[in-house]
Amino acid sequence: MKPTKTVYYSDELNDDFAGTDISTKKVDGHLKYVNHNPVWNFFAFLLYYLIASPIVWLVAKVRFGLKIKNRKNLRLARKTGYFIYANHTQAVDSVTPAIVAYPKKAYLIADPDAVSIKGLKNVVLMLGAIPVPDTLGGMKLFMSTVEKRIRQKRVVAIYPEAHIWPYYTGIRPFPSTSFRYPLKLNVPSFAMVTTYRERKGHRTPGMTLTISEPFYPNKNLGFKEAQEDLRDRIYAYMKSLATDPKNVEYIHYEYRAKKG
Repeated sequence: MKPTKTVYYSDELNDDFAGTDISTKKVDGHLKYVNHNPVWNFFAFLLYYLIASPIVWLVAKVRFGLKIKNRKNLRLARKTGYFIYANHTQAVDSVTPAIVAYPKKAYLIADPDAVSIKGLKNVVLMLGAIPVPDTLGGMKLFMSTVEKRIRQKRVVAIYPEAHIWPYYTGIRPFPSTSFRYPLKLNVPSFAMVTTYRERKGHRTPGMTLTISEPFYPNKNLGFKEAQEDLRDRIYAYMKSLATDPKNVEYIHYEYRAKKG
């Protein structure tokens, strides 16, 4: 399959090609990360399990020809909460963890944009978004929420690349910042790697999600060293799949330095 177009980038860490134009609102210590209202939680359950999850699965199968490899690896952590780290190549990525983690509920560490669209904040929170805050007070609530979900034996998904590059077949550099969570909570992490394959009779490639075996923190290292080590091992695994020749390029990304 030959690329259909070329996209030029100048900054692997910050360029975003999602195509959204959202006026981002600040997330502070007043956001209700955990809602104890039973009515709210009842509708959150219905929305997540009976509406959103089936629709996401159907869209992923029909639109992207979704295939999942090694989902059985997640059973190795069925008695505990865990983290999923994934590359970010589609808007639908924000909800694919719900498919692979089922029946566990998957929460997503998200950009403040997720709760900045008027009228949709509660819907997004019901679906499991945990937006990263802008204030110290918000950060305390954020961290306690992540810890609470893991202690509830749920799943927390993270896209360390942060920005969407549609159909990108590489793994962009990402920092070790988010890898402190599994160290602090002493739980396993999995890599979920999106690759693309040719599909006969389709103009777009099919999406394949591959789940790694669990990664555990190296307790023989200091905290900072263990954080970097966990990041490096997960990054190396993701790169090993992304460089497979069967990972077809639908959109070609090419570096172009900024003028001036």
